[in-house]
Formats: sequence, C-alpha cells, structure tokens
Amino acid sequence: MKAAHGYWPWLAALLAGALVPLGFAPFGWYLLPLPALALLALLLRQATPRQALLRGWLFGLGEFGVGVSWVYISIYKYGNASLALSIATMLLLVMYLALFPAAMGWLLARLRLRSRGLFLLLAFPAAWALSEWLRSWLFTGFPWLNLGYSQIDTPLAGFAPLLGVYGVGLVTAFSGGALALAVAAAGRVRWLTLAALLALWLGAWPLNQHRWTQPEGEAFTATLVQGNIPQALKWQPAQQRATLDRYLALTRQHLDSDLIVWPETAIPAFYDQVAEDFLAPLRAELQAQGVSLVTGIPVLDRKHWRYYNAVISLETPGAFYYKRHLVPFGEYLPLRDWLAGVLSFLPVPQADFSAGGARQPLLHAAGYPVGASICYEVAFGEELIATLPQAAYLINVSNDAWFGDSLAPPQHEEMARMRARETERYLLRATNTGISAIMDDAGRILARSPQFEEATVTHSVQPRKGATPYVRWGNWPVVIASTLLLLLLAAVAKRR
Repeated sequence: MKAAHGYWPWLAALLAGALVPLGFAPFGWYLLPLPALALLALLLRQATPRQALLRGWLFGLGEFGVGVSWVYISIYKYGNASLALSIATMLLLVMYLALFPAAMGWLLARLRLRSRGLFLLLAFPAAWALSEWLRSWLFTGFPWLNLGYSQIDTPLAGFAPLLGVYGVGLVTAFSGGALALAVAAAGRVRWLTLAALLALWLGAWPLNQHRWTQPEGEAFTATLVQGNIPQALKWQPAQQRATLDRYLALTRQHLDSDLIVWPETAIPAFYDQVAEDFLAPLRAELQAQGVSLVTGIPVLDRKHWRYYNAVISLETPGAFYYKRHLVPFGEYLPLRDWLAGVLSFLPVPQADFSAGGARQPLLHAAGYPVGASICYEVAFGEELIATLPQAAYLINVSNDAWFGDSLAPPQHEEMARMRARETERYLLRATNTGISAIMDDAGRILARSPQFEEATVTHSVQPRKGATPYVRWGNWPVVIASTLLLLLLAAVAKRR
C-alpha cells in the first residue's frame, strides 16, 4: 500500500497530461484541460524541486505522447523508415517537449511560495505561459498544443485579439489554478475563488462582442481548390500534367468567383519551368473573367542555386512570398554535415529549402493586399502579424497529406482559427487533401471541405482594416508581465 501511495502522483501527472489533448480538435472537450491543469498544480504545490521536475515531465509525456503521436506517420509512411525507427523518433520528440513542463515544475518548486493562493493563482499561470512561449521559439520552436488553442470556442477566446494565444493560455491556466484552489481550500476562500472564476468567464463574453477592426470595401467571393493529389504521386513527372489538369478543371467550375486559391506546391514544378507555357495563358484566361488566382509553387533561384517554398498571385506577376519558417528535418536538415548520414531516412531533399526574409512585400489578390503563409507558419502568430495591419485578409496554403488521417489536420485548422481571431481577419486555408476552410474574423468556420476528397470550398470574404492590440504588441505583454510576476513572487518568497 505504501508503494502504491508513493507512485500515485507520478501516475496522476501522466494521466492529467494525457487528458489535455482531448480539449483540442477534433475532440473539442475544451473544459477538460481545466481539471487536468488543476491536478498538475496541486501535484506541484507541495513537491520538492526534484519531484516537481519529474511530475512535470510525466505530465508532458502524457500531453505530447497523445497529442503529437501523429509525427511517426510522416516518418514511417513518407520517410521510408521502419515502424520501430519512426516510433522511436516520435518518442524522442515527445520526451524533448516534455522538458518544458518539467522545467516549469522545477522553477515553481524553487520559488518556495508558502501562500497557496499566490502559487495557484499567480505563479502557476505565469510559469505555464512562459514555458509555452519558450517552446514556441527555442530551436526554431514547436508551438503545437499551446493551451489557448483549446479555448477557441469558449468565452476565453475573447482575450485572443488582446493578448494572443499565450494570453488565452494564461487565463486558461489561471482557471485551472483557481479550480485547484477551490478544491484545496474551504469555506469563504473556496466560494470567493469560484466566484472569481465565474466572473472571469462571464466577463470574457463582452470581449467576444467587441471588434477592434472595421470592414474595408466590398465583400468578394473566394473559392479554395482541394486537388486531393496522393503524396506518393505528387512529385512524379508523369503525374504533372494530370495534376495541373485537375486543378484547371476545378477552377473553371468557379469562374464566377473573384478569387481562386490552390494549396501549397499545387503546381509540382519550378516556377521558371511553367511560367510561359502554363501560368501566362492561365493568367490571361482568368483576367478575362476578372478572377484572381493564388497558388503555392516551388521556386528555384538558378543563379545562387537556392530552392524556395513559395506563394504567387497571378495578379502581381513576378512577385513571390517565400516561406520564412521552415520545418526542421522536413524542409531542411539542421547541421547537415553531421546528421545527413544518421538521419538519411527523413524526407529532406538533397538541396535544402532556403528561408525567405522576415519582411517581404505583400502579395495582392482580388484587389487587396493579402498576408500569405505556408503550412506550419500558421502556428506562429507573432510572424503572421508582420503582414498587418496592411493585409486585408489572410491566406494559408498547406499540404497536410504528410499527416495522414491523424489528429494533426484538425489541430492545424484550429491554429488557423486562432490566427483569424487574434488578427480579426478572414483566413482562407487551402490544402491538398483537407481540411480546407474559410473562416471569418472571429475564427468561425464558414465553409469547410471533407478530407481526402477532391473538393472546392466557396464563400464570401469581407476584407478588413485596422489592428487589434495583439497585432500592435505581439506576445510581449504576456511575456513581460509573466516574467515580472515570477520575479516579484521570488522576491516575496525570499523575504519571507
């Protein structure tokens, strides 16, 4: 019995972490992360630094072991690795990501805060927000499963235009800490805590009714084309003409739209190879109908022999958006000279993609400037806001075929919804195999495609102008406030 009692905190931490991904898409049980966080906070409350480190790590193993288990699919199915090696690589990633909640637990234990209220209501939410922010940029960052995304359909989403996804995560972690305090406390403290928690959630409702931006000009009709080209066929030279014909046929069914969007690398050839024979006639045909087209396409700079993952608009010939945030081990191999032999099974081309610059001129489509992003970039809100407030709407092109039929595509879509909510811009997300969707300035899905089907998605889009507080200030208010709060609490604990 004594041994069982000694092991239960470790098992509880692991289980609590495993429950967190159920709050995200496709499950959408958005309240479930609150008791999971409450349990974690209580497990860390009386722990030594060593115990807190291990409990936080086990929590992370549960969270990321469930939430990003899909990683092995890309390696196994498309990287030609063995199943055992694919799973081992995924587990290494999970163990790395679990280090962030582990470090958070260790830091909280080192504070040695005596006050239960200060620990649960202030220290825990601040440390959580900082750990997620750190994970979003260290070693190029992996901001998947940031807590705020799970709240896109709750009143707490009203904080997104103010503080971004990390701010939503902060108030969600506060909610978990408040729930923990309500469980641990008694009498007046319990009821006051529950009242504060209720006030937070009710008080967020007016934020969801307020708009920081305004409509600009007339709405236009946009159509997303989902070609559903199997990944195994996408880059085969013999398949190229069939692929282009499929996109052309689907596009010609929607010449009454003002804008057509094709997915990431929808054109499976370098820009210079198709500019004259394919793109120029297509531009003339669409211009005659008053239709703009935006598509993903690879670009080869033959002078410097650099490859780019790009987006072009036929409305602005010769202008490109080059993907700036590349996926490590997917689009380029870090430390290639050292790792190329060891990780030769990964799907990285012989010549790595090059990253575009941080500040690139905006593309124009349907008569408006547009903020373009490619695939994984939609996970980085601080990078998308670089196109604002100039951009009237946002386009994200992606190829989620790499993820198969897993949790990743709905999770990816959920992140795009948060970008729309943070910026108060319509966001058009065109993918090769789904999920393609048009979402409004509140992050609500207006039209969506099924997965793994040839499909088109059409809806009206309202351009907008102006800037939300998050667009103006980015993540810095949350980062600075959380850091100062932890420093203040450390000083208070030391003085006592």
